[in-house]
Amino acid sequence: MSTTGAEPHLVFAIRRFILALFALGLVGISAELVVLRHYDDSWQLVPLFLLGLALMIVVWHLFEKSATPILALRVIAVFFVIAGATGIILHYRANLEFQLDMDPSQHGWPLFLKVIHAQAPPALAPGAMAQLGLLGWLYTFRHPAMSSEGSLAPTSGEQT
Repeated sequence: MSTTGAEPHLVFAIRRFILALFALGLVGISAELVVLRHYDDSWQLVPLFLLGLALMIVVWHLFEKSATPILALRVIAVFFVIAGATGIILHYRANLEFQLDMDPSQHGWPLFLKVIHAQAPPALAPGAMAQLGLLGWLYTFRHPAMSSEGSLAPTSGEQT
């Protein structure tokens, strides 16, 4: 990997693109969950809360270029991954309960396939939260605001 003067600009552009994808994902998943009325119980409010909080942190980061909002993004990204994994488990359990109510004699691989293929709730849909969390964490990875050297900061003085 070369260390030319253009490389920091490329990294800066990629980092901005990742932040834009992250913000777009936050808005898109928030809208989807609201349209789907994903707020019947307290567990369903967790992703909405995390998405709203992450949006506020992104806006904060746009106005403050210090390490604090980057650390906050890093923390919320970890919570996104945890929420995604937890959501998959909760969706799977709800589908499993429904399938067993329909036919208690089901078991093994056929039952698993029915549970995974169920559309309400979609068992793997919360994986989008985990994916979004990984994208948010990727944005914060070696962020120039987190180091005193600022080796990834663009030479024009701009920072994301």
